[in-house]
Amino acid sequence: MPIILSNIRCRVGEPQEEMISRALAALGLRACDIVGAGVYKISLDARKREDIRSVCSVMIKLRSKEREESIAAKNKDVRYFEEAEPRPVISKEKREGRPVIAGFGPAGMFCALMLSEYGYKPIVLERGADVDTRTRKVGGFWSGGELDPETNVQFGEGGAGTFSDGKLTTRINDPLCRYVLRRLAEMGAPEEILYLAKPHIGTDRLREVVKNIRKKIIENGGEVRFMSRLDGIAVKNGTVEKVYVGGLELKPSALVLAIGHSARDTFEMLLKSGVCIEPKAFSVGARIEHKQRDVDISLYGGDSRELGLPKGEYQLSHRRPDGRAVYTFCMCPGGQVVAAASERGGTVTNGMSEFARSGENANSALVVSVTQGDFPAGPLGGVEFASKIEKGAYSLAGGYRAPAMTAGKFLDGEKRKTSVIPTYHPGVAEADITKILPDFVTDMMREGLRKFSKMMSCFGDGGAVLTAPETRTSSPVRLTRTEHGTALGLENLYPCGEGAGYAGGIMSAAVDGLRTAMKIMESFAP
Repeated sequence: MPIILSNIRCRVGEPQEEMISRALAALGLRACDIVGAGVYKISLDARKREDIRSVCSVMIKLRSKEREESIAAKNKDVRYFEEAEPRPVISKEKREGRPVIAGFGPAGMFCALMLSEYGYKPIVLERGADVDTRTRKVGGFWSGGELDPETNVQFGEGGAGTFSDGKLTTRINDPLCRYVLRRLAEMGAPEEILYLAKPHIGTDRLREVVKNIRKKIIENGGEVRFMSRLDGIAVKNGTVEKVYVGGLELKPSALVLAIGHSARDTFEMLLKSGVCIEPKAFSVGARIEHKQRDVDISLYGGDSRELGLPKGEYQLSHRRPDGRAVYTFCMCPGGQVVAAASERGGTVTNGMSEFARSGENANSALVVSVTQGDFPAGPLGGVEFASKIEKGAYSLAGGYRAPAMTAGKFLDGEKRKTSVIPTYHPGVAEADITKILPDFVTDMMREGLRKFSKMMSCFGDGGAVLTAPETRTSSPVRLTRTEHGTALGLENLYPCGEGAGYAGGIMSAAVDGLRTAMKIMESFAP
């Protein structure tokens, strides 16, 4: 079994061959002692501006198992590596129908991919359009055209992650994360996602990846049906007996709900159909934009391009003793703030970067935690809370333009000059965002800005721009499920991914999709 040596400090930009040589020297190994070696992970240590370094891990396969055991026993920076592979246990029980998966974001894609590779021939229902049509429609909306409630930044092939930075970082410690990275690389993602500590694909490359996943599912005998919203379900004797979509009926062997965090009409339909839904905490706030150069200077002391370093990125948080938190989320280096509405008459913001991250500005969400005590009672109380903010922003700015103001005016009421040109399209309207966000949110955002200004100088810039609102940080509901992965009282209904309240981001949603597929395989045969 290969071993991994961690904490090897190197020059920034050092060739991988030299990293491997350093690892072998550190362990007293020669080339003839090994079968092979490769860089496993690279991260950046910028804590000391005068000594910014790469820190890498190297995976080594030795000719002698005894030698591997000896080295691992003596060195605290050495551990064993085992390639993560799903190992499904497949039932022999037969069940009528085919698996139906509602939603073709990361959870639905990886659930469908795995099921298709084991002969289950799933049918995927995606309410939005294919990614090429979707890209055209979203571009038209950003240019001032009509919003399509079925095909937008939230709905369509690839899910909400398609119009994002394509970040592949996650807080879950699941061995299947590496498997997901490997499959994404097979489908066209950059190979560097396999070894960078903070991998990203970028919205431009992610669009090709999701198409390749779709093609693989179809090649394996599955179907992907676009413009096919899940309109209803019929429940009988503790199972979903029928699925209604576009005037058609399907009889599913299993129904996977990978519907995403913005499928509010679907949440309502499911609740009326008897599916157990509970409210969940989430976060709201605004997007903050700085010059990317100012972010770089805050982190590195200079421009990343001049220093030969990656674009600066950050993740900041502050929590009060009462538990209320303010934090940055979904930071997009060299990116843009995008119009992410999915309902007419509401304004929503999000962030997006292409793979090159070559934009003039950096942006991130600046959001505050919202708990059940903050919004109306009931399963959809969080939905109602967020929707009210979105409608207020639409009214305040007079349409799908987003209300925006400088950080200085937000903090103390005094207008500040700014060199930051807002990237949001179809444009911003100068307006007081405190009129649409609750006081407890804006108070905490101000506290956060003051705290963060002591960590990074760019957060002390009163000319930074706040564009509101950010309301789709995560699902405001959880579709309660059992240890078998099924909804309460429904043995063939599988809530899955971010929309069901069990993931947060591309990686964790993809992993939840894989684990849901394996739960289905445990229940019945292909």
